[in-house]
Amino acid sequence: MELYRHTFAAMACTAEVQLYSGNADEARYAFAAVQDEVERLEAKYSRYRDDSILTAINRGAGGAPLAIDAETAALLDYADACWRQSGGLFDITSGVLRRVWDFKGGVLPDPASLQSVLERIGWNRVRRGSGTIALEPEMEIDFGGIGKEYAADRAATTAGALGIRHGLVNLGGDLRIIGAHPDGRPWTVGITHPRDPARTIAHLQLRDGGLATSGDYERFFVRDGKRYCHILNPRTGWPVDGPQSVSIVASLCTVAGSCSTIAMLNEDGAAEYLRTQGLPYLLIDRDGQVSGTLA
Repeated sequence: MELYRHTFAAMACTAEVQLYSGNADEARYAFAAVQDEVERLEAKYSRYRDDSILTAINRGAGGAPLAIDAETAALLDYADACWRQSGGLFDITSGVLRRVWDFKGGVLPDPASLQSVLERIGWNRVRRGSGTIALEPEMEIDFGGIGKEYAADRAATTAGALGIRHGLVNLGGDLRIIGAHPDGRPWTVGITHPRDPARTIAHLQLRDGGLATSGDYERFFVRDGKRYCHILNPRTGWPVDGPQSVSIVASLCTVAGSCSTIAMLNEDGAAEYLRTQGLPYLLIDRDGQVSGTLA
C-alpha cells in the first residue's frame, strides 16, 4: 500500500488528508468523497452563507419554531450536553459577542455595547421541540468548538466506509486518525508552541481517535501588555485568561474539541477540570509550563 496526500481549502483552514490505498484511483475516489463531505458540512453550518441551516435558524430568531433535520438536532443535543457538563461555560449562543470584539483592529468593546450583547446569550433560553428550534429575538447560535471537529470525524467515517483503514484527516489542526500506518507505527503529530507558531512544543504518537487543541494564540491582540484572545467567556463577555493552550485526545475529534474549549473556559481551573475528564491531555499553563498525561 502507498501513502497518498490531498489538500484543499475548507472551513477557513487548509485541510490535509493522508490515506493509504492500494492504487491511485482508489485514493482519488476516497479523497473526492472526503472533500465532498467536508464541503457539505461547511455549506450546511456556515454562518457566512445565506443558504445554510445555521443562517436560517439565526434569521428566524424571534419567530416561529423552525424545523431541523436529524443531523442538526444531534449536534444541538451534543451542544446541550456540553452546556450542562460545563456549568454553562460552553454556550453556542455566545457567538454574538463577535459583534463587539474586533480582534483585527485590536479594539476593546464599549462596556454598554458589551452588556447589551451579553443579554442575548443563554442556551437555556433556546426553545427546542421534537425536530424544531426557536431563538429569542436577536439571539444567534454557531457551532464553534464542535463544528470543524465534527467535520473531521465525518471525513474519517466517510473514508472508512470506502475501505480505508489507515490514514489521517487534519482540518486546520483538528485531527482524526483513521488507523495507524499499515506496519503498526503511530502517526507523529506536533503541537504548536503557543508563543512561537513556527515551532512545536511537543510531539504525540497516535494510532486512533481524535486530537484537538484550543489556545490563546490563533486570534488575539495585545494591548498595554495584556493578551486578549478570541475564546470568550459567555458570562462576562471577556476573553479567557488562563492556559496558553490545551490539547486533548479522545475517541472522537468532536469530544476532544469541546473538552479543550471547556478547559480554556475554566481558565486557572483547567487542570482540575481536565483531571475529572479522564482523557489524555497536554496543558500549557499561563507561564508556559507543560503538564498533563501526554507531557
